[in-house]
Amino acid sequence: MEIGVEQRWNRRAFMVAAAGAAAAAGAMPAQAQGANGSRLIPGGGSITDVAGLRVGHYTDTRRPTGCTVIIAEAGATGGVDVRGAAPGTRETDLLNPVNMVEKVHAVMLAGGSAFGLDAASGVMRYLEEKKIGFDVGVAHVPIVPSAILFDLGVGDASIRPDAAAGYQACKSATADAPQEGNVGAGAGATVGKLYGPKRAMKGGIGTASLTVAGVTVGAIVAVNAVGDVLDPSTGRILAGARTADGKMLLDTRAAILAGDLPKSMRAGAATTIGVVATDARLTKAQAQKIAGMAHDGLARTINPIHTMLDGDTLFALGTGASGKAANVMLLGVMAAEAMAIAVQRAILSARALEGYPAAVDFIA
Repeated sequence: MEIGVEQRWNRRAFMVAAAGAAAAAGAMPAQAQGANGSRLIPGGGSITDVAGLRVGHYTDTRRPTGCTVIIAEAGATGGVDVRGAAPGTRETDLLNPVNMVEKVHAVMLAGGSAFGLDAASGVMRYLEEKKIGFDVGVAHVPIVPSAILFDLGVGDASIRPDAAAGYQACKSATADAPQEGNVGAGAGATVGKLYGPKRAMKGGIGTASLTVAGVTVGAIVAVNAVGDVLDPSTGRILAGARTADGKMLLDTRAAILAGDLPKSMRAGAATTIGVVATDARLTKAQAQKIAGMAHDGLARTINPIHTMLDGDTLFALGTGASGKAANVMLLGVMAAEAMAIAVQRAILSARALEGYPAAVDFIA
């Protein structure tokens, strides 16, 4: 029986690659200045280190909200894994490996709850103008899967990302490393909301990348979780629900296990959404699996995660630009690691809004 590519890699090569990923994860740290000192932001790089991708943000100046687009003009194999129980998505069914469409041309991440899905229409208009999409003879039809998060509780809820916002995000898209923190889909993001908005903190958007054995994996994520965000290497909470006086971090998991249950919370009032991408060649089934493994990065850094109040959704893209065949084990490990780093970067890059302090305000 012929042994496939997936089975041919040897254990030693994988262990060397994993060690390289761990080393890369600590490379090129940036500074996050805290109230009483500074903290190294982990990782480095961005999702645009994956050849074939551009990223653009649109941030609404009228209130904290916005959208972020990841464009693959040449098309990319796509997958998705939805884990939260209150998702808001568009064009995710076509990513099922049993369905026909093989390539997507962009992914849209947006605030504004379900209203924000309208931003994808602007992305489609932009791409159609560039004749990017499936040529069906009478038009070019771009494929733009999308996901939204709930940020309507921050500022004027009548202001949401729309088609014009999605179009502007595309116009700003470049292959440069995208801005992190209070921009794009992360502009109105908050975390630690299980005990109400008055005890929550600011979330944001972050990105990171790793390169191992000539293959790059990048991640971008808008962190708007019900739960707390922590540093998985130390277990230290970076941001989340605060004590009733607002002066200290509560530790939501410990509070729940001690019986301190929240009385009520609006369903679907959170959601963390993001994309992992690689320059390896992927099938749709492989992309779907890598999207699922990337959720492990959320589980390491957000607690609780995948709740009834979240719509946590991660997409996976494969541009194939490296020409290398996929090693799904390696790519999945890298995706989870890159996602975990991007979550931390999102929180440590965020800055306070009125009523929502940031992680850097609590760093000693």
